[in-house]
Amino acid sequence: MPEISRFLGMIIAMYYDNHAPPHFHVRYGDREAVIGIADLACIR
Repeated sequence: MPEISRFLGMIIAMYYDNHAPPHFHVRYGDREAVIGIADLACIR
């Protein structure tokens, strides 16, 4: 997964051609969240 940013132990990553809606992944340790870009809501 291409990394966009890394700070305070969090890794922000995006796939180029992933499923809709547009989103990014946030990983912190063994946890992961998927955040929608339009409204910054937690999708998963």
